[in-house]
Amino acid sequence: MRPALEVADIFRRHGAAYCSAQTGSLTTLQRRVMAAIELCRTAALGGHVERCEDCGVTRIAYNSCRNRHCPKCQGLTRAQWLADRQAELLPVPYFHLVFTMPAPLAAIALQNKPIVYDILFRAAAETVRTLAADPKHLGVAFGMTAVLHTWGQNLVHHPHVHCIVPGGGLSPEGYWINCRPGFFLPVRVLSRLYRRLFMERLCTAFDAGTLGFFGELAGLATPAAFAAHLLPLRSIEWVVYAKRPFGGPQQVLDYLGRYTHRVAIANSRLIALAEGQVRFRWKDYRHPQRPKVLSLAAGEFIRRFLLHVLPDGFRRIRHFGFLANAHRSAKLASIRGSLDLAEPERTPEPADYRERYARLFGRPLDICPACGGHLVEIAVLRRAPRPTARPFSCDSS
Repeated sequence: MRPALEVADIFRRHGAAYCSAQTGSLTTLQRRVMAAIELCRTAALGGHVERCEDCGVTRIAYNSCRNRHCPKCQGLTRAQWLADRQAELLPVPYFHLVFTMPAPLAAIALQNKPIVYDILFRAAAETVRTLAADPKHLGVAFGMTAVLHTWGQNLVHHPHVHCIVPGGGLSPEGYWINCRPGFFLPVRVLSRLYRRLFMERLCTAFDAGTLGFFGELAGLATPAAFAAHLLPLRSIEWVVYAKRPFGGPQQVLDYLGRYTHRVAIANSRLIALAEGQVRFRWKDYRHPQRPKVLSLAAGEFIRRFLLHVLPDGFRRIRHFGFLANAHRSAKLASIRGSLDLAEPERTPEPADYRERYARLFGRPLDICPACGGHLVEIAVLRRAPRPTARPFSCDSS
């Protein structure tokens, strides 16, 4: 059922005015994202007509934009990704770590997304890898899945990575070692090592001349100003959360389903659009028991939403250690052998998206909503010519 208000509705009513006001400051990619979301599941993208063989009811199904920033286009991708992870879960405790960065660095990240977001991933992974390998802690080779989020509940820019880590790892001899019950790695040690590794990588990027500084940050382009900007960040505590372990593999999957393919704001959180103001629900984690409502001018809402558009091709879900793509299958087979576990059965993936949808969601797409009969495709609707005002292309990454 369509929500009463969607991000697409806000873009349709206020997007053109916002783009006109921001001429020169909006990137081509941000314009493409706006156009994709506006056109998603409309006649502009084409679709097909279906008719029920039993009752004769006819309905139109329009195509999705498949853009990874679209609130309506993550369901099937998420379900397929979770199905793929199901076979990789181990019967061990899983821990949830969150690595953040101080606000002065978040401002640099906003102007250097691919570089600083990559540093965030790599520093977090190197931190866990180093401490897990230390015999004083575990002495094992680790595995980790990390997901980048760049937003807070109120849509401000707040880059951080959520990491799901199996509670243990492979010993040098190739057998599995569990961590202590309810405890993975010490948070303060994690925080300080992560701070050092992040700062080292950031300084290396600066020395290589790969960072850019614009507007209010233009003064940081000189080595002395950059060093002075970083100096106070070297002595403060950086926030690293280590949450309680999950209750079991299904809880891990449920959690991943909520986090992996999220966008900056779901349509379900939107309340109203009236008199140029967007009202939406948000959670203040300092007072989580008190649901709050935030009202933003439509232009400000769009600005905040577009802060979280990722660079083309940037991977926001990454796997490290024995879960890395290059050797995941071999490493997991070795771990299962160590734990005396049977290899999971794998079924071939259906080529047709309708079959895939039915398998993943347990309900077929060709069932008539009126009588439960069988829907058949009777016509194909061609997509409209590509608009020229705001360039559009699908982004399925």
